[in-house]
Amino acid sequence: MGAIYLIRHGQASFGEADYDRLSDLGAEQGAVVGAELLRRDIRFTEARSGSLARQRATAETVLDWLGERAPAKEDPRWNEYDHVDIVAHHGGGVPQSATDSRGYQEVLDGALAEWIGAGEDTPCAESWPAFRERVRGALEDLVAALGKGENALVFTSGGVIGTVAGMLLGEPATGLLKLNRVTVNCGITKVVAGRSGLTLLSFNEHSHFDGRGARLLTYR
Repeated sequence: MGAIYLIRHGQASFGEADYDRLSDLGAEQGAVVGAELLRRDIRFTEARSGSLARQRATAETVLDWLGERAPAKEDPRWNEYDHVDIVAHHGGGVPQSATDSRGYQEVLDGALAEWIGAGEDTPCAESWPAFRERVRGALEDLVAALGKGENALVFTSGGVIGTVAGMLLGEPATGLLKLNRVTVNCGITKVVAGRSGLTLLSFNEHSHFDGRGARLLTYR
């Protein structure tokens, strides 16, 4: 029985001009999860990443820890939803009170719910149904590429991971709205592929940060 390990990227640069760049802490988180995967001594036959800089940088750090010279295969279907576009159209923009991370999260939560409710009628460049189906397609294609007992690593984002978890639990929209917001940077979600299909075995593992200080546990 093979497994797919979904790794959320390290902390991005919230509040900076280039949000997509890993922060120094994000790079450190990548090293910690890389060391954890090395400790588990799992062999991976596939490594994939979205095309966002924070995803690719996390992949590079982790694969370096695992001694993998080949980069992760880029597949933009593993990219996060466009939070800027969604907030602009469904969150009324970002109010002055939402410039901090917690305030912005409150605005984003409401915008995501409205975006999902709008379905194909959203003015956003990508609708919720389109996002959901591209994530489903990326997952199905990866499963098809794996042989019996083979494992894969995917470097992606919280919204994608929450949606995948929700799909496997029968509620993709709930996964995006409820599970997405609690995913930690460089958390590990494990999906098992077997004869009966895909099963969510674990979600958002982050014990590899235990004992290393609270600063390593971040959500944005």
